[in-house]
Amino acid sequence: MTTQEIANRLVELCRKGDFKTVYEELYSPDCVSIEPKGSEMEICEGLEAMAAKGKAWNESMEEFHGSSLGEPIVADNHFCMTMMMDATFKDVGREKMNELCLYEVKDGKIVKEQFFYTL
Repeated sequence: MTTQEIANRLVELCRKGDFKTVYEELYSPDCVSIEPKGSEMEICEGLEAMAAKGKAWNESMEEFHGSSLGEPIVADNHFCMTMMMDATFKDVGREKMNELCLYEVKDGKIVKEQFFYTL
C-alpha cells in the first residue's frame, strides 16, 4: 500500500471504531508511539506496549461523547491529520481534546506515530 492508501484506510477504520483492524493491518510490529513530554506513557515501542497503552486509556474513560478525524495530508512517507475527542475521564471530568496526529510509513506499514496536543 502507498502512504496515501494507508492514510485513507486509517481514517476509514478509525471513523468506524475498528481499532483492532487498524493495528493488525496497518502497523509494523516494531512501531513506536510518542505522546507529548509529561504524558503518562510518553513512548511506547511495539504493538504489545501500544495495546497496553490503549487498554489503560480506555479504562480511564468514564463516558465517550464523540470524536472526529480530519482528512489526511500526505508528504512522501509521512501523513498527518487532526483529531478531536470528547470524553469524560474518571479522575478528570469531561474534556474536549484537539490534537495533531503524525505518522511515518516504511515498507507499507506505519512505523511511528506521534501526537501533538496541550496537556
